[in-house]
Amino acid sequence: MKTLFFLLFAAVFNLCRIFPLRKNSVVFISMHNAKFNDTLGFVREEIRKRNEYKCYSFSRTDIDLSKGIKSIGSALKFFTVNAFRMATAKYIFLNDNFMPMAYLNINKKACVVQLWHAEGAFKKFGLDINQPEEIRKREAKGYSKLSYVVCSSKGVAPIYAGAFGMEESRVLPLGAPRTDYYFRGVDAQKLRAEFDEKYPVCKDKKLVLYAPTFRDDKEKNKELVKKLDIKAFNEALGDEYVLLIRYHPQVHEDGVNLDGAVDLTKYPNVNELILISDILVTDYSSICMDFSMLDKPTLFYAYDLEEYASDRQFYFDYEEYVPGAVVRTQEELMRVLENHEYDLDKEKNEKFKNFNFDYTDGKSSQRVADNILSR
Repeated sequence: MKTLFFLLFAAVFNLCRIFPLRKNSVVFISMHNAKFNDTLGFVREEIRKRNEYKCYSFSRTDIDLSKGIKSIGSALKFFTVNAFRMATAKYIFLNDNFMPMAYLNINKKACVVQLWHAEGAFKKFGLDINQPEEIRKREAKGYSKLSYVVCSSKGVAPIYAGAFGMEESRVLPLGAPRTDYYFRGVDAQKLRAEFDEKYPVCKDKKLVLYAPTFRDDKEKNKELVKKLDIKAFNEALGDEYVLLIRYHPQVHEDGVNLDGAVDLTKYPNVNELILISDILVTDYSSICMDFSMLDKPTLFYAYDLEEYASDRQFYFDYEEYVPGAVVRTQEELMRVLENHEYDLDKEKNEKFKNFNFDYTDGKSSQRVADNILSR
């Protein structure tokens, strides 16, 4: 069924190629973050400031058929109006795989840019991961339509070239636009005060943000939830810490009881949570990149490291690479927090940060827009 949808979009797109390219038209396709508060959204915001461009956006929610008549109208627009806009746009920006790409006859004068949704290099992605041959071929064909890929540093550029199957000369290390948020003079104290007012249980306590990545297997997602005992956490650490939990939506939808913690899975802006939280607890999520860049401590709760690594794999030795302590059990995690053994290893963090980020100046969105719009 999915392949049929891909082909339907491609059929309308390819038909619309009879219309001329519109040089001031820019399309943003968000298959990863429908709220556009990521790198794609920051680049869109920057280009919108330049009034000579017309910006159009669509996301995966446009084809969510769970909303009745309204969703049917949205889906029709997706397969017609959006296909036309994409077919006639001079610039196309994406933040994830867009599977119809494999079947699109893209104008040679169009500029198609993959911004990706994660910074740096951590766990493998793109063509570097194990996947069924049919999907791999479709992805590779889609990647062949890309003009450029943007990444956060020169150090990770060769990895992105391999993951997207392209020459390194077409990988542009222009920075991570989403991180511009942290350098725009946001008043973190005011943000924290507003957060405490909304969640009074957090007042005068350190915020521990638990943000693990999801597993492809639903049963493993259930195991993920069971590996953090909220009641035990609060009994041992509740006087000093409040546990904030941000599960991946795919985990949360399985039905999770988060009594005793602050459930922020649906909190609209993860950048705000990163800015106000004191400590991150994660496993294999690239959210650790942001904490490293801000010189904030991360604890890596990797209870299933060997199993996960054999399935997904990493670009580097996990325990040597990550900029924080690795713990395997909840008891070990709570001991580290209780004894304040999570202080930043400055030397290791600097190495990690400098490898993954060339720019921490708040101007990455501007660099991307200047570079791409001049082509």
